[in-house]
Amino acid sequence: MYENQTVVRRAGESALSTNKVLRNTYALLSLTLLFSGLTAGLSMVLNWPGPGLLLTLVGYFGLLFLTTRFRNSALGLVFIFALTGFMGLTLGPIINAYLHAFSNGGQIVTMALGGTGVIFLGLSGYALTSRRDFSFMGGFLMVGILVAFLAGIGAAVFSIPALSLGVSAMFILLMSGLILFQTSQIIHGGETNYIMATITLYVAIYNLFLSLLQILGALSGNR
Repeated sequence: MYENQTVVRRAGESALSTNKVLRNTYALLSLTLLFSGLTAGLSMVLNWPGPGLLLTLVGYFGLLFLTTRFRNSALGLVFIFALTGFMGLTLGPIINAYLHAFSNGGQIVTMALGGTGVIFLGLSGYALTSRRDFSFMGGFLMVGILVAFLAGIGAAVFSIPALSLGVSAMFILLMSGLILFQTSQIIHGGETNYIMATITLYVAIYNLFLSLLQILGALSGNR
């Protein structure tokens, strides 16, 4: 009897802990997306130039390292906002480029933003309601993202449009899988740090938006 009570109590504590991580993750994700949107808007209004591939990578990985390093302290919150704010600053010039390069640039950006929202909400909702365990996707996603990342650098350095579109298509699939994987990890207790969970979901949303933007621009952009 006492053993059964202990099991029930532990199960309840585990569920409460999971709900807390999930709640904190979505709250922090909302704030970081809002902050990233504000910094993107600021860079657009001020017409700041893009920082370039090298500076973007150094800034991203540097701030990612600091956020990971201090994920269990208040400094982790400072660095995650620094990271998402920086990524917003890099996003502003990209959006400006689409708005100026295409007569229907506003429509392309809106469609990419809407598509990102639909994909994220749909996949998150499916993972939450079905409660399926997608942990089996971890190894595949890690390898796939590494390959796509290197291919993307190659496409940027050597200016290969076809490869760049292929990489964007890969990233849409991989980021969709990452959303399912990370949400599943939170639900099943595989991820207990809401700062790290937020980073993963933010990166998935960021890359999903950029990939949709590039594909829509290539397929439906009117110069």
